[in-house]
Amino acid sequence: MNEILSPAFWEPFGLTLELALITTIFLYLVGIPLAYYLAFSKIRFKAILEAVIAMPLVLPPSVLGFYFLLMFSQNGFLGAIWKELFGHQLAFHFDGLVVGSIIFSLPFMVHPLLSGFKSVDRFSIEAAHTMGKSQIQTLFRVVLPAMKSSLATGGVISFAHTVGEFGVVLMIGGNINGQTKVASIAIYNEVEALNYTMAHSYSLILFAFSFAILWLVYTKLGNEVKASFHA
Repeated sequence: MNEILSPAFWEPFGLTLELALITTIFLYLVGIPLAYYLAFSKIRFKAILEAVIAMPLVLPPSVLGFYFLLMFSQNGFLGAIWKELFGHQLAFHFDGLVVGSIIFSLPFMVHPLLSGFKSVDRFSIEAAHTMGKSQIQTLFRVVLPAMKSSLATGGVISFAHTVGEFGVVLMIGGNINGQTKVASIAIYNEVEALNYTMAHSYSLILFAFSFAILWLVYTKLGNEVKASFHA
């Protein structure tokens, strides 16, 4: 009981929520323009781009984690650039978890947004252009307000998916207290140490949090969000 009340017990949860929040914010910044481009552009290789975005849905996390580790190390492409800019490599650092989580959760943001963009009435968009609104004005004043459910779906699913990450986080972050030891890694550590009581404590809290997210989806965000979850 004393361990559960200690700040060290709750530290992985704080780190998990911080990671999920930052990742979701960046996913909105990346996902909205990317989904908009996929929905309204007519490029020849759109199918290839969509397939690349969807790869995290089918690849084992260990495969993604391995290649992330190669890219994020100080000798890797991204790791070397990051170290030059910020003084540290991406691998085994919280920044690496954020970058890896953005890539890993990208389809969970892009797919609901893409469905939302495709569902927007094209007449409304054309009418906005006729009235002299720019593409940016049309996006923020016409398109995005018409797809609030898709925006909510992308945010909720991306946030929840990041909270539950394990394989990629373990591969690129390891187990560093206060830096990369998120809640899923804390559970793994306790199981490895045969400390099932603590593993139960961590697991039950994550279980309750996940249930709360699903409750929010099924009771507060409407039928369109439910449909996106089952798509």
